[in-house]
Amino acid sequence: MSHITPQHPPLHGITVIDLGQYIATPGATQTLADLGADVIKVEGPRGDQARTIGPFGDSIMRAYNRRKSSVVIDLKTERGIEQVKALISDADVVVSNLRPGAADRLGLSSETIRTLNPGVIFAEVTGFGKTGPSRQRPGLDIAAQAESGLMYVTGERDGEPQRVGAPIIDHATSYVLAQAILASLFRRERTDAGDHIEVSLLDVALDLQAVNWADYSYGAKPVRQGNGQALAAPAADHFPTADGSIVVSAYTDGKFSALCELAGVPDLPTDPRFTDNPSRVRNREALLEILRPHFAALTSDEALRLLTGVGIVAGAVRSYDQARDSGDVVASGVFVDAVDSKGEHYSIPGLPYQATSVPRGDNGGTVPALGSDTDRILGSLSLN
Repeated sequence: MSHITPQHPPLHGITVIDLGQYIATPGATQTLADLGADVIKVEGPRGDQARTIGPFGDSIMRAYNRRKSSVVIDLKTERGIEQVKALISDADVVVSNLRPGAADRLGLSSETIRTLNPGVIFAEVTGFGKTGPSRQRPGLDIAAQAESGLMYVTGERDGEPQRVGAPIIDHATSYVLAQAILASLFRRERTDAGDHIEVSLLDVALDLQAVNWADYSYGAKPVRQGNGQALAAPAADHFPTADGSIVVSAYTDGKFSALCELAGVPDLPTDPRFTDNPSRVRNREALLEILRPHFAALTSDEALRLLTGVGIVAGAVRSYDQARDSGDVVASGVFVDAVDSKGEHYSIPGLPYQATSVPRGDNGGTVPALGSDTDRILGSLSLN
């Protein structure tokens, strides 16, 4: 790794070989690229499968492949394996989502990679882990949502199970993977030792429900109930307004009293149905029926101002247009201008945090065209 000065981003000088496709793996390397790493995306002759599936795939490429180089290598050939091994031998991090068994057949098992480069951080993503009965199954976001219990608890009480409205497990897995890689890089700085990381979509999906699992371990059985938290009320409950709707959480006794004062029903906390949080949970529908008329007469902005004024957590339910144009989002500067592989500009959220070493700006980077860097990178290794 080259010497880093305070003017460099945190991962300046780190080389990452990205053997992944779709979201979870490229999402992790996208984070590393935004932190300054040199990410080489290794693609087959047809490219990342996301390049071949139409508009949704185009969006995946735009979301998770900025600031990278693209090298075309055919891993089905001996020459291709020779080329990728040469890249791995000189890398700091190798990331893959090849199915268990496929890497072994290609001669790219973790043992082989660590032999080629003892100091490398090798990180793998699978759908269901490498040891269980589903180890050979293909795993995508929706399967992890379904089999982790997340779909079971999402949706209306009497409706069918629902997926979350974004590929949240894939994206969360990319964060987990990036976190693990950063920890291993820090460990290597202190020990010179490489590492082998395994992350599964299923494990991440379970981890995202830690509070529910804590409830479950004490005998509660989380169930589908629409809006509202299962063990607190009002909490994440939905209130229509004159021009939209809001969600409100005011489940502590003090906040509940403040909410009742605001809604013009100051004596409600003394009603036996609502005297404490367990009572409010049992009688949630009756409680909401009493409170909702007050907010129905207000706009969402008016309701938020009143609720914020007494310290109650609330949020307006916004469309994507409304969210993108909201004052808080605009002020944060989280959206950056990027360029897709066809040269078209688009807007995308960048890193969801700010640091002195990675200041926010207008430049979100460019998505590489398939194979745009093959000659440059393989030529530098005399392997083209």
